[in-house]
Amino acid sequence: MLNAIILTWRVIRYNLKIIFAGRFIWFFLAALAFYIFFMVVSVLDNEEVNIGLMYELTFFPAILLIFYPMVFGLQRDDDAGMLEILFGIPDYRYKVWLVRLALIFTQIFVLLILFSIFGSWLLYPISPVHLASQLLFPICFLGSLAFLISTRLKNGNATAVVMVLLGLALSIFSEILEDTLWDVFLNPFDLPRGFSQLAWQQVVWKNRVFLCVGSIIFILTALLNLQRRERYV
Repeated sequence: MLNAIILTWRVIRYNLKIIFAGRFIWFFLAALAFYIFFMVVSVLDNEEVNIGLMYELTFFPAILLIFYPMVFGLQRDDDAGMLEILFGIPDYRYKVWLVRLALIFTQIFVLLILFSIFGSWLLYPISPVHLASQLLFPICFLGSLAFLISTRLKNGNATAVVMVLLGLALSIFSEILEDTLWDVFLNPFDLPRGFSQLAWQQVVWKNRVFLCVGSIIFILTALLNLQRRERYV
């Protein structure tokens, strides 16, 4: 039992080093800088500070946190020659990437809680876990989409460009689909005018189901793409 725990901890620690090595620290610092900048601008603009605003302030830093490990993860394996090893072990690549995805999303969730605690202390008292859990839905959706695209392009820079373009497109469609269940950027804490509390809760719940289903489809499709050994080795 003890050996299994030690082995599990070593696997987790090894994968965390791979996931968050390299340039992740710069993305983390950029996320923190943007978070503080957005809070300062909001105060200077005399915006109404509430949990809805805190959700919006944390959204872009959350995207930066998920961006690097999901966009450049596959390329790092390729550069390190790990893909050849993974493809040499039947079905092992699925286990490796499922573990990594779980670690990435868990780590991002913890970081979002820390960001929320910082914002709660500095700007407005909120429930950090509640805010982080709501942010995790769209972040997992966008992160899974980035992972899917990276399995098609196998290049971090190309994936980054595509994700930026897709982000712009989603922002445009978000204005059209605003306050609907299809809005990826829907703010669950911003009750629109004309909506009752019960109706808005139904919209938010359906939106979260849509994001969860989309994330699962993206991940499964990405894992299926990894079956095509000739594309990677």
